[in-house]
Amino acid sequence: MAQDSENRLKKTIPWKKVLILLIFIGGFVSFFIAGGDQYFNFSTLKTNRDQLLFYTHNHYWQIFIGAMVLYTISTALSLPVATVLSLTIGFLFGLWAGTAIILFSATLGATLVFLAARYVLAEAVSRRMGTKIKRLMSEFQRNDFNYLLFLRLVPLFPFWLINLALAFTPIKVHTYVLATLIGIIPGAFVFANLGQSLGRLESTDQLLSFRTMSALILLGIFALVPILVKKYRSSPKERKEHHESSSNPL
Repeated sequence: MAQDSENRLKKTIPWKKVLILLIFIGGFVSFFIAGGDQYFNFSTLKTNRDQLLFYTHNHYWQIFIGAMVLYTISTALSLPVATVLSLTIGFLFGLWAGTAIILFSATLGATLVFLAARYVLAEAVSRRMGTKIKRLMSEFQRNDFNYLLFLRLVPLFPFWLINLALAFTPIKVHTYVLATLIGIIPGAFVFANLGQSLGRLESTDQLLSFRTMSALILLGIFALVPILVKKYRSSPKERKEHHESSSNPL
């Protein structure tokens, strides 16, 4: 009886994975079929900013919750609208409330897609990993918090790509959530602040200055300092054991 139940469970799991995959792919494709990319852009935002501000003033909490839900879903589906939404939220809710919305929603959305990708694809991907990839995974696992913090801080890596790629690593969920939350604080603050000056922006090319980019990259480098210090302070014996374990992955 127990064996039959186990067999039935194994048969139902693939369908759950297929369903989850269809939801994410279907949501992404539906966005473009419905013309979402025509509405969520910088030009539309500037054109309708007065109406958006007026509606938010009269329906503050509805728009507040709606913005959180919309940002979470767009992040989970990896839609290319994060910049426009971040500016809109900063414009409508100000620096501090806007930053809070972005932080909460981006972290939640990133966690949802991370968990979905890990549940649906991680097992299959793990079976096909070569020795070199497993060696890199072993190195990443030793300092996963700092590596992820670096990836989140430096705005050179697509947010959606990191969400998916990390699902195939052994990083713990709570480490992923905490490093993501901390790592996106500077970016969320910058975009919410820029949203307040929406009237002076003419295009998205004006968003991140060289100084801002340099500061974010510098923060990312600081996130790697503990790893470098740890390796420098490790004894020759520890370095030898680390090399042997890396050369002979389980």
